[in-house]
Amino acid sequence: MNAHSRPHRDSVFVEEAEVLAHQPYDGRQFIMKLQAPKIARDARPGSFVHVRCDLQRPMRRPLSIMRCDRQKGWIELLYRVFGEGTALLSQHKVGSHINLMGPIGTPFTLHPERPRPLLLGGGVGIPPMIFIADEARKQKGGFRPMVLMGSETPFPFKTRPSQIIIPGLPDGTIAAMPLMEDWGIPSRLASQQAFPGVYQGYITELARTWLNTLDDGQRSEVELFACGPHPMLEAVAEVADEFDLPCQLSLEEFMACAIGGCAGCVVKVHNSDGSSAMKRVCVDGPVFPAEAIFPRTG
Repeated sequence: MNAHSRPHRDSVFVEEAEVLAHQPYDGRQFIMKLQAPKIARDARPGSFVHVRCDLQRPMRRPLSIMRCDRQKGWIELLYRVFGEGTALLSQHKVGSHINLMGPIGTPFTLHPERPRPLLLGGGVGIPPMIFIADEARKQKGGFRPMVLMGSETPFPFKTRPSQIIIPGLPDGTIAAMPLMEDWGIPSRLASQQAFPGVYQGYITELARTWLNTLDDGQRSEVELFACGPHPMLEAVAEVADEFDLPCQLSLEEFMACAIGGCAGCVVKVHNSDGSSAMKRVCVDGPVFPAEAIFPRTG
């Protein structure tokens, strides 16, 4: 499935998923591991599930899939408590069951002719970047991903100094995600909160610094992938425009039905012929080419 195809609705399942693990982190963040074999089988980077947080709250919440094991049938979700729904979700214990609908949405697409994917995740936009990094390392296309993550709350993992050298980055920018280190994938972190070893600034500033360390041939192998809040995605699109790089963005929008029926998550999408149309983030996205959301100026 490519980034422009429409997903088949018969690949969306409803499952009563068992909670296998539920780990709290600073900043009211949680990582939940769920046994959901049908969803895990078809999940792809950028896919999300629509979660019924509790019987008291029938309105579902869309949560991006962070990792999955298609053979063992589990998925992982990273979420932050924002309101009553996610607060109720955070109370679930191991062994309880949660109703999920998914996997939903058009996923990211890795292109072998662009073997250096630059992955940028901001806040709750981090999970899809972990998923695509995992997918890239498992494929045989010679992908060499670089992962940059930004957060203004504590990261949902214990950072550690990276053993993977990345030439040209600012001195002291050494904090990395342990999972990426274990996978042999270079990663760095950005924030304005003065976390130790973390780049003090925006994730896009760090991305621009890294891109400037590459020569023309190396940059021609880069494609940007990003998920995060709207201002961050707009800034990522500007970086892609500046360096004339292809870029895929996963949008974050409030959703009601998540299957395209209510049209409550529409955004304006710009076509290459200059026309525009309203598209539903849930089924037409959440992944779109950056220029479709933020038309290039050049």
